[in-house]
Amino acid sequence: MSGYGRFARYYDSLTDDVRYRERAAFFDVLIKRHMPKAELLLDLACGTGSLTGELSALGYDLIGVDASEDMLSVAMQKAGDFTGSVMFLCQEAQHLDLYGTVDVCVCALDSLNHLPGVKSLDAAMARVSLFMNPGGLFLFDLNTLYKHREILADNTFVYEREDVCCVWRNEYSGEDDSVDITLDFFEKTGANTYTRYTESFSEYYFNDKLIESLLDHNGLGLLETYDGDTFGAPSPLSQRTLYATQKK
Repeated sequence: MSGYGRFARYYDSLTDDVRYRERAAFFDVLIKRHMPKAELLLDLACGTGSLTGELSALGYDLIGVDASEDMLSVAMQKAGDFTGSVMFLCQEAQHLDLYGTVDVCVCALDSLNHLPGVKSLDAAMARVSLFMNPGGLFLFDLNTLYKHREILADNTFVYEREDVCCVWRNEYSGEDDSVDITLDFFEKTGANTYTRYTESFSEYYFNDKLIESLLDHNGLGLLETYDGDTFGAPSPLSQRTLYATQKK
């Protein structure tokens, strides 16, 4: 996976349709339902810190972890506006190493789909469980098979903004249902000139049976699954499944 150099620079602009405040409120309901005294949250794969900030505004103390220095650089620029205490660490999920334990870990926007295979996902769950207080919550979402096959698939998407154009190209593999993604950024450098930058990464599909097995292996019990950040049950047309789990 790339370091998201250019992607970090334009990530917020290109994902301005993500409703972070509503997503944070959804997590807040789950936290208050299952662990009402939670105080310290880990935002795993926090990216540019938009969700981190919204969770902070709800009164939680946060640790934001991401593998990209470029993403964290953007997040740290926002941190001065956050309400609560926030610490940022540059780490990969499968090598998570905190100074103590947390009450809740959230990992949103299919970030775990970027881990390169089952061993990496298992390692990430093991590290989350290790640094979680007994009864703590691990709330995460994953892209569904439907999204990989039908939405991402072999499709190309074009995003145009005032200072950049992004061409998002997907290549779907029927062998393991993964998707290779290439981003071409055309950055405006003059009145009629552009500079092209390319970044690439992959997303991997993990089925429900595997997820439940890995959770059990790492001392995490499945509480419920949801259709994305709604309280509806997953359906064959769900694009993300949200897993609410608790440390045994």
